[in-house]
Amino acid sequence: MDLLTVEHVSKHFAQHTALDDVSLSIPQGSIYGLLGPNGAGKTTLIRIINRITAPDSGRVIFDGHEIAPADIFNIGYLPEERGLYKKMKVGEQALFFARLKGLSRREATVRLKEWFVRFGIQEWWNKKVEELSKGMAQKVQFIVTVLHEPRLLIFDEPFSGFDPINANLLKEEIMALRDKGATVIFSTHNMSSVEEICDNITLINKSHNILSGPVDEIRRRHGDNLFRIEYLGDEEALRRRLEGQCEVLADTGEEPGRYRTLKIHIADNDVRSVIAAVNDTVELRSFTEIIPGMNDIFIRAVNGSLK
Repeated sequence: MDLLTVEHVSKHFAQHTALDDVSLSIPQGSIYGLLGPNGAGKTTLIRIINRITAPDSGRVIFDGHEIAPADIFNIGYLPEERGLYKKMKVGEQALFFARLKGLSRREATVRLKEWFVRFGIQEWWNKKVEELSKGMAQKVQFIVTVLHEPRLLIFDEPFSGFDPINANLLKEEIMALRDKGATVIFSTHNMSSVEEICDNITLINKSHNILSGPVDEIRRRHGDNLFRIEYLGDEEALRRRLEGQCEVLADTGEEPGRYRTLKIHIADNDVRSVIAAVNDTVELRSFTEIIPGMNDIFIRAVNGSLK
């Protein structure tokens, strides 16, 4: 079941088209990557979903109905442009934002204290925001975004400025929220993060949706039938045996007494016969498909070279 559906959405600003007939569906309880180069239209789409701006045409469906003002209480949004009031105390400001999302002061305080302990920032409750490091301020904004337990969470470059340890902490929290039933839209340029946590993606380029689907399926679909063989034995004998069955692209060279690697391309998908041929000729250690990373797919899709 889809929690959010974008149907044929277009948006124009003066002479610029930000979105042109964009459609996508976000399954409930998933982490959905919204990808694209700068200026592609991602932020405009996020603003439309949040009802910050309205589409010129098309519509957004939330939980089976066209999205309405009351649905905003079921959305948590962490924008790329961070914004906290520097002169306010951290706890006071967090409470302020929590109250805006409909929580009572008592409930907000209890939840905030739990999150502050979890993120190791409890001693900063009575400090001013201007005393926080960038990473600590981002933790506060993340907490405020998820505190009211919205059904839909939207994170725009949430790992920007985080060190690897805190970035990993945030990834674990995002996946835990998904596992508890939240649906997450995750906008980023970090393709390794996409591979780690996203279930599905949409790639927007030049205002259009040019690629959508499950991450694993997209990576396999664009794998180009490349494989890596690890073996021990006579390379020349193996090459002769594979002649006519596949194209040998690269090898590791001479490594006496060690397993060697051969990279091949199988044009007709007859993988089983190639494996049999290799196994009959040398000592086969592994036969692995080379799956392209999302970074490679992103570049090829934006450059127009993705098949």
